[in-house]
Amino acid sequence: MPFLTITFPEIDPVAISIGPLAIRWYALAYICGIVFGWIYARALIRSERLWGGPAPIAPVQLDDFILWVTLGIIIGGRTGYVLFYNPAFFIQNPAAILKLWEGGMSFHGGFLGCVAAVMLFALKNNISILSLGDITTAVAPIGIFLGRLANFIKGELWGRTADASVPWAIVFPDGGPLPRHPSQLYEAGLEGLLLFAVLAVMVRMGALKRPGLILGSFIAIYALARIASEFFREPDPQLGFLWGGLTMGMLLSVPMIIAGGILIMMAWRRGTPQHIEKSIQGRP
Repeated sequence: MPFLTITFPEIDPVAISIGPLAIRWYALAYICGIVFGWIYARALIRSERLWGGPAPIAPVQLDDFILWVTLGIIIGGRTGYVLFYNPAFFIQNPAAILKLWEGGMSFHGGFLGCVAAVMLFALKNNISILSLGDITTAVAPIGIFLGRLANFIKGELWGRTADASVPWAIVFPDGGPLPRHPSQLYEAGLEGLLLFAVLAVMVRMGALKRPGLILGSFIAIYALARIASEFFREPDPQLGFLWGGLTMGMLLSVPMIIAGGILIMMAWRRGTPQHIEKSIQGRP
């Protein structure tokens, strides 16, 4: 047992309470992630320097897209959890699928929901699917970071048991008597802060001028960060470890590495669109 453990902080699961209205930290994380992401995305769109000319997406189009991506995250996240993590339970209790307040969202399902929202909105509005995907994924780590913090506050998705070499191990209320890795914070750092920093640097270096580059980089880097985090995260009890000690999170991330790599290679081979090259060359 570790020589030092940290007591899990007693945090009220309700972040804001106004009369009968109660907003929990998890819901607040979603709200703030979408709002902060929208603000950052508008700033990226308005900077012609980052695109080498006018952005292929208008601010008003981004405003309309927010509703689409929000629905994609919620519907996709819930559907992914039902199909990937606990199908047997929901087959027996179909009404529970709609009880979102009881928890149960899948990142991989939410990501697929976002992909669907991006493609449908881009086709409907005749804008670049890849560029809209770049903007969406450039801001996505903000929501991931806040979501993982909410997981920690809620005391869910805790890590595996830790030994004496982990003095910051925590005894979670529902995680048994043994101290565990705060894997939610590991994921917040890797999938949130680190991924955001890498993509922000790429954006500043002109990655948005190559449609699909940010999108592919997000997919691949997130998948690698998720696989690394899964080595410290306790698998979902209804699934446990799969083949060879793998987890569902690891398996779902492998196709993302492949897809991300393909998008990155295509973006580099495609190069900078001609209208952007001409815009850059025409400047003094």
